[in-house]
Amino acid sequence: MEHAIIAEGLRKRYGDTAALDGFDLRVPPGTVCGLLGPNGAGKTTAVRILATLLRFDAGRAEVAGFDVARQADRVRYRIGLVGQRPALDEALSGRENLVILGRLFHLGRSQARARAGELLERFGLADAGGAPVRTYSGGMRRRLDLAAGMIRTPSVLFLDEPTTALDPRGRNEVWESVRDLVRAGTTVLLTTQYLDEADQLADRICVLDAGRVIAEGTPDALKSRLGGDRIDLVVRDARDLATAAERLRRVATAEPVVDPDRRAVSAQVDDRAGALTAVLRALDADGVTVADVALRRPTLDEVFLRLTGRPTERVDATVEVPA
Repeated sequence: MEHAIIAEGLRKRYGDTAALDGFDLRVPPGTVCGLLGPNGAGKTTAVRILATLLRFDAGRAEVAGFDVARQADRVRYRIGLVGQRPALDEALSGRENLVILGRLFHLGRSQARARAGELLERFGLADAGGAPVRTYSGGMRRRLDLAAGMIRTPSVLFLDEPTTALDPRGRNEVWESVRDLVRAGTTVLLTTQYLDEADQLADRICVLDAGRVIAEGTPDALKSRLGGDRIDLVVRDARDLATAAERLRRVATAEPVVDPDRRAVSAQVDDRAGALTAVLRALDADGVTVADVALRRPTLDEVFLRLTGRPTERVDATVEVPA
């Protein structure tokens, strides 16, 4: 199977509104694809279609080698779906929830119990496995919901904001679990509100806007589209900010961005080492004291701003899939 997920020219309208307008996607097996974009870009519709929860108007889609429209039952048997809304019975214990789900997936009683125990251990819930879910914290419920989506090791796993409400340790545990699944051959389609999460996990990122993919590639390839590295400077004295901006302007490939509140200035450069050396020497000659300096690659936040015209704070990379 050359591609675990294929979408060709998918179109979906809601009245006069085109939610998808020629959506194309190809995801190789055993990889993680980050599906990101601003609010209203079409991510929700795309995931619902690929997970067989919504019919499309035109185009073609395959998941795990089966046609989404004509072989939906076969698709459902081979996918996992972890949505934003937990699909858990709060009166039952975490272990009982997982055992019941295992039985629904046609595991034998002993197999279902064994699988529940493995997943509770993996997600740090072994000690709480016998307690009712209603007593769990938000983070514990999220981890249990993730475990429920992994009862069967799926061919394709749809993850919607998998680390919401988790602390840094919990996020790292989930990331490692996702990496383990991918190493075992599972393909993951990921949506997330954390751009660093996409950077950490995604082999490729597809950016949607107005129902179409407007950019795709590895995180590094998308960052390189901004045209090079960036120099970030923080001056000790705010009165020196204009001088620092002028010195950066002379080596930059784009107009520097000045942040007076942080006494900071940032600019894009091509010759990273040469530009940094030249700026620091010039500022030293000017008597400007630099409190902090960094040479870095562009961030996904900056990629979003360039591609969509919206700052990161307004990017919505979430998908709300009904339980």
